[in-house]
Amino acid sequence: EADIGRIREACPASQFFYVGVPRTLDRMVELMRAGIDVTIQRDEQMAALLSRVLDLVQTQDQERFRVLVVEDSRVAITQIQRSLNQHGMDSHTIPDPSRMFEVLEEYRPDLILMDMYMPNCNGVEATRALRQLSAYQATPIVYLSSETDVGLQVEALRLGGDQFLTKPFNPVLLAATVKTTIERHREMRRASIHDGLTGLLNHTAAKAELDARLAAMPPDGRLSVAMLDIDHFKSVNDSFGHPVGDQVIRSLAWLLKGWLRSTDMIGRYGGEEFVIAMSGIDLAEARVVLDRIRAHFANLPHAHAAGSLRVTFSAGVAAYPYFDTASGLIEAADEALLEAKAKGRNQVMEATPKLPA
Repeated sequence: EADIGRIREACPASQFFYVGVPRTLDRMVELMRAGIDVTIQRDEQMAALLSRVLDLVQTQDQERFRVLVVEDSRVAITQIQRSLNQHGMDSHTIPDPSRMFEVLEEYRPDLILMDMYMPNCNGVEATRALRQLSAYQATPIVYLSSETDVGLQVEALRLGGDQFLTKPFNPVLLAATVKTTIERHREMRRASIHDGLTGLLNHTAAKAELDARLAAMPPDGRLSVAMLDIDHFKSVNDSFGHPVGDQVIRSLAWLLKGWLRSTDMIGRYGGEEFVIAMSGIDLAEARVVLDRIRAHFANLPHAHAAGSLRVTFSAGVAAYPYFDTASGLIEAADEALLEAKAKGRNQVMEATPKLPA
């Protein structure tokens, strides 16, 4: 612990991982007190370590926290904006809830700071109305009020709020409450759309992302979608056990993360099958990229108790505008994948574009 403390003091902004920790609360707390950020348990150390490191080195910047402030006091607004700005958070203010729905669509806040008592419509009424919109049922709402009646506070929370801050508020506490609430909400939202084994988008989220990309596609845009499937995966599980099979799936996920661009979509479609969407890339270019990844994966050793094994994958790729819906692209790529399997596996096949009627 003394060594950890010295390193932490010398590198205060670094992330510290401790690998090989027994699954006991006392030891984990002891290490975190010494300065460790993440503890990796013994039974999952390599997989967990690689997953954490890959997440840490993602080149995409963390999106700035956005806070919608619904407050009619100019003094309170000034204090709130100053506090949030000092902690690197963006804010947008409106003096009453009448324009809230319109602003929500434009601003897309991570959290709403809601004054309890405003003219025409109070904060609890606005919150109850907001919770009836499916898109905002989970958006965190923190009440701001001079109300000190605990019973009324509890009732306000029951009717849709998440937390309650009493005026006059401490600016540091306000910023800390907002920041930690947004961080936890983002983490829960991330967990709901990401696959637990690989950290990739899950089946539902991947299809939704593909739909969104197609909806935003310009008339002359390009998009290639690929379906990947690990060859003879059942025999890997049967011969070496499911932990080895899981490691093979994670290895392909990490390889895809490392080789593809941060703007590309990667999802675990189910089992040993993956879906990829690459914007701005045509069919031939996508095949070249996938074939390079395929060759690299085929030479990657996967450790097991008696040594190591090598595994391959097959892939099919389809492109917009030859197929112009998410289901059409996935179906065409899947048919090309089946063709790759039928022709001997460990290869990438292009979907045949549909001819005009």
